[in-house]
Amino acid sequence: MRPVAISVDAPEVSRNLASKAGYTFPILSDPKTETIRRYNLLHKGGGPEGSDIARPAEFLVDSSGVVRWTNFAEDIRIRAKADEMLAAAKGLK
Repeated sequence: MRPVAISVDAPEVSRNLASKAGYTFPILSDPKTETIRRYNLLHKGGGPEGSDIARPAEFLVDSSGVVRWTNFAEDIRIRAKADEMLAAAKGLK
């Protein structure tokens, strides 16, 4: 199991964020929001100056590509806690 993030930000912006925050997982760039739209996570006009951003969400996807657990939030400051995600992942085995 490994975490991966997807953001509308350009790769260099995500790299800077990861470096400053100490993230060791990849942050993929989706500036055209293609993947974000496929998961129905687009928050139109929710970003700075009315830019489109991704809604906060976490997914556990199994090795077959099946989404096995989801967590959605309306507030970008609210995320699933690591222990919630780990408990959900252990429950999938």
